Amino acid sequence: MNYEDEILGLFDNGYLFTKKVSEKNIPRYYLTKLVKDDKIERLSRGLYVKKEDIADDFIVLQSKSKNAIFSNMTALYLYGFSNRIPIKYDITINSGYNGSLQKNDNVNLFYCNKKFLNLGVTSFKLNSGNVIRVYDLDRTICDVIKNKKKLDAELVNKAIRDYFYSNKKNTLKLYEYAKKMNIYKKVKDIMEVLK
Repeated sequence: MNYEDEILGLFDNGYLFTKKVSEKNIPRYYLTKLVKDDKIERLSRGLYVKKEDIADDFIVLQSKSKNAIFSNMTALYLYGFSNRIPIKYDITINSGYNGSLQKNDNVNLFYCNKKFLNLGVTSFKLNSGNVIRVYDLDRTICDVIKNKKKLDAELVNKAIRDYFYSNKKNTLKLYEYAKKMNIYKKVKDIMEVLK
């Protein structure tokens, strides 16, 4: 088997990360050759897709930073608590981040203290079989309450109501996150009103 065929066999759910090619000790020159031969496409630094496949924005954006976490309205959409397909993706990143996500027009960046960045992070499996990092539902509700002024108020209020009446909610976890994020009173007041 030649290197080009070997590289084409390394694609997983339509995507290939350069790291996989390096692990197999295949010279990166062959990735460049496959791009020039129009067999694969470079989506971003270290990420490729086969030419016949359509790139998924979730995977492309996730590849731009190992700390990127889908959040707020985008997370609500993934969990079925919003029916509005994201035009701009809400991504939370660590404070002080300076990278390529800031240059993306289809991204709303939210900054978070590094010690709380991974609070409530979970792996979310897309229909394609690929996995992305997203905040769990309870952390997402805390985030939308915290960022309410920056988001669509109508969608936020509907999502909070839907969450309150959902069997997917974990109130203990919600209040635990709210305490750590210093928004306990705000979250508690909103939940009290819904009772």
